[in-house]
Amino acid sequence: MNLEIIPAKEFTRIMNLDHDFYEEVALIADMCRANTLAMVKNAGSGHLGSSFSSMDIVTWLYYKELNTIEVGFDNPNRDIYFSSKGHDVPGLYSVLFSLGILTQEQILKLRRIDGLDGHPDIRIRGIEANSGSLGMGISKGRGMAWAKRKLCLTGDIYVMTGDGEFQEGQNYEALQSCVQQKITNLTVIMDHNKVQSDKPVEQIISLGDLEGKIRSFGWHVVRVDGHDFSELDKTFRELKTITDKPKFIIADTIKGKGVSFMEHPAALKNSHGLYPWHAGAPDDESFVMAFNEITGRIDDYLNVTGYSPIIKTDIQSLKNSGNAPGIYNALGEPVSTAAPMNNLLKKNSEYVVEAFGKSLLKEGLRRQDLIVLDADLSSDCRLRYFENAFPDRFIENGIAEQDMVSMAGGLAKMGFLPVVNSFAGFLVSRANEQIYNNCTEKHKIIYACHYAGLIPSGPGKSHQSIRDISLLGALPNMEIIQPCNPVETEMVVYYCVNVATNNCAIRMNISPSPAEISLPRSYQLTKGRGVVLREGRDALMFAYGPVMLHEALLASEILANDGFELEVINMPWLNMLDLPWLEEMIAGHNPIFVLEDHARYGGLGEFLISELTNANLMEHNNFTIFAIDGFPACGSPSEALNFHGLDGESIAKRILIQNHVEQSCV
Repeated sequence: MNLEIIPAKEFTRIMNLDHDFYEEVALIADMCRANTLAMVKNAGSGHLGSSFSSMDIVTWLYYKELNTIEVGFDNPNRDIYFSSKGHDVPGLYSVLFSLGILTQEQILKLRRIDGLDGHPDIRIRGIEANSGSLGMGISKGRGMAWAKRKLCLTGDIYVMTGDGEFQEGQNYEALQSCVQQKITNLTVIMDHNKVQSDKPVEQIISLGDLEGKIRSFGWHVVRVDGHDFSELDKTFRELKTITDKPKFIIADTIKGKGVSFMEHPAALKNSHGLYPWHAGAPDDESFVMAFNEITGRIDDYLNVTGYSPIIKTDIQSLKNSGNAPGIYNALGEPVSTAAPMNNLLKKNSEYVVEAFGKSLLKEGLRRQDLIVLDADLSSDCRLRYFENAFPDRFIENGIAEQDMVSMAGGLAKMGFLPVVNSFAGFLVSRANEQIYNNCTEKHKIIYACHYAGLIPSGPGKSHQSIRDISLLGALPNMEIIQPCNPVETEMVVYYCVNVATNNCAIRMNISPSPAEISLPRSYQLTKGRGVVLREGRDALMFAYGPVMLHEALLASEILANDGFELEVINMPWLNMLDLPWLEEMIAGHNPIFVLEDHARYGGLGEFLISELTNANLMEHNNFTIFAIDGFPACGSPSEALNFHGLDGESIAKRILIQNHVEQSCV
């Protein structure tokens, strides 16, 4: 299937035609929708629902409201716009492309190395702020607005937020601070599309009387139809007369606006109440239907007004661009489908996270004290099994990790066993103080840390969790475990629920390995011990999790072809160690390698070095850590692994080079 985009010159042509003022912006917005759809399809992942709901507002801002394009992104007196929610960045990229800020080459490299990140990143021209875990944008915008006032600069600050994002408490801290600090050059726009990751906001955590709530903080609040350009025009004109308060626009929008079957009223009805177009690329049939609907609407308008239809440019097909349909994770991230290299690698049958969800259900049947808490990620974290079976023991906290973790502390004190779920990068870092506080009370809680590690890498650094082991490892009564496959996942869940006395953190890759990691038939999860997956006499490598173990085994296969035998050990315990077992494993092996799915500092490698040093076992060992140095790369899985030198081929080369140097020295 070939893809098409609308080239930049077509936007110039359309702008030079004689249109109705508002129809022109509507036309541009639809052209950007078409390009956003093609970008996400070409990337294999991305966020369409949010991009489409905010598209009319963003198009209006850049074409009719902001001075940014006129004065340039380097002018300190420019208006500044950025998105706090971040999911809508493919739509923003399309608008920036239409204005000549981004190139065609860039938009065709969405979620690829040296292309466009899956969430906002300021290394990209036109992006004014990075997004992260939700709720940071108003505070950041306040800082920009305060600085403009202090430096006597003109230009206003505009921040886009989501509605589900307003379950995050930092927003309310920022609302009151803006008024206290007399910030008047800040406008917040809520894309109130009424749907979160997959459910309506009202079903997660209702925002209640939103207008009254925000107005009570001292803000000037208006409510508009976010798809009505005449209303937007009138609203922004009126807001320019408000000079004594910060401004807040509640823009009522439709998630998936512009594609009939993606618009949330129809989409929710057709998918049993779960919105299917929040993340991921559409299948071929859906893509063709959506693209034809948008471009057909554009051509119909041009035909009626007497102009020639839109001209589209063919781009490389999915197959030719290397983005062929394959295995996709829960968020639509493409995963390498490289062929298995040995008999330890079998066809991937189930994600670790899928096994986690099923195991949690099994434990829920046995344990009436088991309570599952979620942060608006039930589908991604595979909690629906438990949620549907035990709705009275499932608590949806919305986008509010800190609140959720502290609630778990209260539940644990009262005799329940809480299992807290969110993405690792949000849960461990954002709620770290709350996790620490719970640990000091010494009541057992299980923290399910999803989406951990480098892969999937398409969403970008805001979602890649490479510091969670170090943050949790500093806690004296926290056991951190990462299973390598569905079988081990079930063992880990059973252990954490029924055996462990300490707090537990289950670290999980949301992506599967390209091929399943098989464990020996006799394997039993034993505290502080790993298991040999491939024997070798020349060197030893510790690794963990399905992604990095696959690369370690692949490296071992490649090295075997060069006569170098690398033993590979799956080490699921990331901060617990059976020292006699370790001493037995390393006996006769030199050098020793650790392959991290984490930053170099604070991971398994440094933990093992510390334990070996304290036991005086490091004297004759050459110990090397392969880890993620710097910030994690955004791109396809193979691109990101290769960028950091952590793919199987790169690991094999690094080991051979190191071995050659050592032999030369001898």
